Amino acid sequence: MASLLRPAFTLFIALSLITGLAYPLLTTEIARWVFPYQAAGSLIERDGKTVGSSLIGQSFSDPGHFWSRPSATSPMPYNAAASSGSNLGPLNPALADAIKGRIDALHAADPGNTATIPADLVYSSASGLDPHISIATAQYQAGRISRVRNLPIERVRQLIAEHSEGMLFGFLGEPRVNVLTLNLALDALH
Repeated sequence: MASLLRPAFTLFIALSLITGLAYPLLTTEIARWVFPYQAAGSLIERDGKTVGSSLIGQSFSDPGHFWSRPSATSPMPYNAAASSGSNLGPLNPALADAIKGRIDALHAADPGNTATIPADLVYSSASGLDPHISIATAQYQAGRISRVRNLPIERVRQLIAEHSEGMLFGFLGEPRVNVLTLNLALDALH
């Protein structure tokens, strides 16, 4: 029996060291060398202080800021340790109630806005951490931002255009805007 266990245990230790230690360390070092900003978490700093990551969404509820997609993480929004969707199916009444509540909140924050509400303002992303919103969602919120901050609507739209990102590799996904960087640019105006 010992003659069977010894090679199995040796192989277990060797594979654990290779796949559990050597490979992760090697790939991390390669990532730090090839993609240093991304490997460090894509952190955004202002005035020497880290304010967030361009890869993980943040919750903004102030009417003077652009709002992110809803987050389905719990117990708090945009909790990277709890990344997941809500797992609520389309026939689940809880999903319908959540969407209705989000629509009511959007109407309460901007009662004069009669435009169609973009889907990404009422539906959470699959990960619950999406840092981007569509250009249409940013444009939908431009009037509220303009009014609350006493900014010309053209200036708000110009900020959206300046911070818009195109499709990945020119053909993947949709044009979008990072909410954190857009809000930081908005705050820098004052």
